Amino acid sequence: MKSITHIKSSTIEDLRALPRPLVFTNGVFDILHSGHVIYLQEASKLGASLIVGINSDSSVKMLNKDKDRPLNSEVDRAFLVSALRCVSDVYIFSEKTPMALLRSILPDVYVKGGDYNMDQLEEKRFMDSLGGQAVSLSFKKGYSSTALIEKIRGV
Repeated sequence: MKSITHIKSSTIEDLRALPRPLVFTNGVFDILHSGHVIYLQEASKLGASLIVGINSDSSVKMLNKDKDRPLNSEVDRAFLVSALRCVSDVYIFSEKTPMALLRSILPDVYVKGGDYNMDQLEEKRFMDSLGGQAVSLSFKKGYSSTALIEKIRGV
């Protein structure tokens, strides 16, 4: 797959050997904070293995973030997320959405934060077509990379 970079030791084919149910989530994870960790821990409890897709630096630019985002490189962000005990594997993807990665992984559960409208996501429609689950976890108010950056900048 041309636009997916793998961080840990297995290949996408090796994911079939991971304990199921397989949970997948994705995001930028620019400045890793406790809101991210809580979210990933909650996502991991929905199955036996948690795979995380990390937006590449170029795909973050497509998401209408500040022009200077991401602050941390894709490799640094993926490295930090992969170090969390609750994360089984990490992939970097270059598209605006993780659909190519989702089609390769074929998880049992797809998870997003509560700040997304699940009914508007192509990922949910895909999971529905597989007979899988698409789950929205509650958003932890006061925890966001954007808010943290604004605090640092004194905005």
